[in-house]
Amino acid sequence: MEQIGFDIWCGLDVGKQAHYACALDTAGKKVFDKPLPQDQAKLEDLFTKIQTHGRVLVVVDQPNTIGALPIAVARSMGITVAYLPGLAMRRAADLYPGNAKTDARDAFIIADTARTMPHTLRRVDAGEETLAELKVLVGFDEDLAAEATRLSNRIRGLLTQIHPALERVVGPRLTTKQGLAVIEQLGGPQGMAAASKSKLLRIITKAYPRNAPPFADAITTALGEQTVVVAGTASAEQVLPKLAASLRQVLDQRAELAVQVEKVVDAHPLAEVLTSMPGVGVRTAARILLDVGDASQFPTAGHLAAYAGLAPVTRRSGTSIRGEFPARSGNKHLKRALFLSSFAALRSDPISRAYYDRKRAQGKKHNAALICLSRRRCDVLFAMIKNREPYRAPAPAPDPSPMPLAA
Repeated sequence: MEQIGFDIWCGLDVGKQAHYACALDTAGKKVFDKPLPQDQAKLEDLFTKIQTHGRVLVVVDQPNTIGALPIAVARSMGITVAYLPGLAMRRAADLYPGNAKTDARDAFIIADTARTMPHTLRRVDAGEETLAELKVLVGFDEDLAAEATRLSNRIRGLLTQIHPALERVVGPRLTTKQGLAVIEQLGGPQGMAAASKSKLLRIITKAYPRNAPPFADAITTALGEQTVVVAGTASAEQVLPKLAASLRQVLDQRAELAVQVEKVVDAHPLAEVLTSMPGVGVRTAARILLDVGDASQFPTAGHLAAYAGLAPVTRRSGTSIRGEFPARSGNKHLKRALFLSSFAALRSDPISRAYYDRKRAQGKKHNAALICLSRRRCDVLFAMIKNREPYRAPAPAPDPSPMPLAA
């Protein structure tokens, strides 16, 4: 980031309740060195005061959450903003005397590093603003996903308790409109048995017409497999519709939220690059943007794979333990997103499917083969982000068979 034209470098060590500000001039002399509360008026007073010395660059150590207000205030006053990444901050701190960890020292290091080593700074651009919005939406989506899983497990648990045969039919379809409609309108096995088959079929068809008759037939068959009434069935009949209604509301909220997430993701400069890769949808792209960003913090694709927990861990101890084992560490949210995107790519991408089949032919189980595929796709993803280029399928290998000799 170029530093031409700046007269004041203001370093902010941001905090939840208060910040510490240190402003330096071109000679490194302090023109401001005080704490100030997390308050718009106080921030405006500070920026107005230091602007009297010339053009100002405000540098923060956290561009999101607790650092969002200083950035917004500075921008509203026409002040340029940048941030110093945590790793660069720690490395720069080693160049300064003393081992004390204080807000005043950190703010001075931020300001002086911005003044003397501008290459360590990163712009707080539209992409960073997008990530701030995305973090809120994705966090709420993950909460909804956990709630949907809890409700689904609760419904399946009750069905397994009172009518296992019915659970085997309805349980796998709980997240579909058909399965939810049946339970929400008819309850458990007694409510379904009391309804006529035509009513059952009508409810399923209205929810979603495709394959409605086979689903209705499967429910009728399952109901006939059990004639005894298990204790707790009456209470379950009252609880199940309420649980199904709650699950439907959560799933509807996730669907609405997905539209918002897609709009925010589309606003990021890397959105088109990420979604061009087979198997990478909106939610996966959002997770990659949050955890990987522009990949500037990862020197190589191997570092990214290790961070995601996709790189195998070597364990050696004498002659008794020798080999490579799946990593138990890493960013579990990112690992899950890359794993699921690889699974989705098996249907949409012939190249991914061929690589997966090759690993299965080598004796690897399903999960192990998917991990290998995820690791391979991680290398491709890293190159795409670094070069800001969309996915390009590799050219087919040339036919190794020799050309026939001319007669």
